[in-house]
Amino acid sequence: MHRSKSVLLSLLCFLFSVVWACRQGKEENDHSPAGSAPEERVDALPVVFTSPADNPATPEKIELGRALFYDPILSGPRDVACASCHHPEYGYAEGLDVSVGVGGQGLGESRTFGSAGHVPFVRRNAHTILNTAFNGIDAQGKYDPARAPMFWDLRVESLERQALEPIKTLEEMRGHAYPAHLALDSVVNRLRAIPEYRQWFGDVFGGPQAIDSINLGKALAAFERSLVASNSRFDQYMRGDQTALSATELEGYQAFIKTGCIKCHNGPMFSDFKVHVLGVTDNEKLDRPDAGTDRTYAFRTPSLRNLRYTDPYMHSGNLRTVEQVLEFYEDLSIADRLNPHVKPEQLDPLAREMNVNFKDIRPIAEFLNYALNDDQFDRKIPPRVPSGLPVGGNIQRGQSLAMDGPPGR
Repeated sequence: MHRSKSVLLSLLCFLFSVVWACRQGKEENDHSPAGSAPEERVDALPVVFTSPADNPATPEKIELGRALFYDPILSGPRDVACASCHHPEYGYAEGLDVSVGVGGQGLGESRTFGSAGHVPFVRRNAHTILNTAFNGIDAQGKYDPARAPMFWDLRVESLERQALEPIKTLEEMRGHAYPAHLALDSVVNRLRAIPEYRQWFGDVFGGPQAIDSINLGKALAAFERSLVASNSRFDQYMRGDQTALSATELEGYQAFIKTGCIKCHNGPMFSDFKVHVLGVTDNEKLDRPDAGTDRTYAFRTPSLRNLRYTDPYMHSGNLRTVEQVLEFYEDLSIADRLNPHVKPEQLDPLAREMNVNFKDIRPIAEFLNYALNDDQFDRKIPPRVPSGLPVGGNIQRGQSLAMDGPPGR
């Protein structure tokens, strides 16, 4: 009995020491501002991502999603793929203010319409897909991938649903090939006509009827979710490497907190995933104003990760550099700089409370431009896609448009 009590006491002491050590380590690595609210904190990204319960990631599913992501068979005229506007060369964004979808040729900043007036420009700047696995993550590191907020206006939740929306959208991938309500069925029928996809979907999802819109969304989402870049120097710093950031970057991090940027750009993704009215001007290429969420001119807070690879910025793509974004906030009180459809009193209170001074711009830009980037992300491009169409769509100059006829092999 005495020995049992001694063992129990020793075990309790050991457990206490472990808990205390973990607590001490967490406190030593907690670089959040003193007295900050829990929601006004940033942190390292998780090393691994979580998938929805009904769509677990597997290597086979990810590779199927990769093939679909690069296959223009998903677009109405068979000329544009997801990768046309979300290419690894541009950090899975594209370097354009607003996207050129159906009818476009070329890649990144050189992409233009192959035929004038075919379809309008895509209405908003293309988000990067990097780290969208963590969309919705809060300052405590909690998130639900099945309810992850998507798009500038939060119109859908989860990567599974997000992946299907461009297929139905006129400017992005549908074009004039079929009406929106028939887009998914049309694409599914195309995939079913290709033996390689029938075999691949059957292997991944099981059954002879495995190709449907639900599994199409799941495969694309599994690939997109795998595109993680979570080892920036900021992540290393937050995990305990005190030498990971330069003196200027640390100065910029503190200025980022002091000026109020952290009130909306918080959590591991540097986003509160809420919508705010900022009064950014519309892109002049659009044929009508973009009124944002519920016609309030509110747009979702974007992540600040990998900004060096994903310019230009804001929903309209009107601000080319991080410095220009900071200058916009510095001049937010100047009414004639705002969108004419937004009155100064409509601006989000958090934006009005920001205090960005000229002297803060250089160090904050240094922090955002360099400390938050991780260039060790997956850049693998499949050498071919099952449809036999050009990988990535018409992204090479001089490619002929594949607008007619059955899908090739």
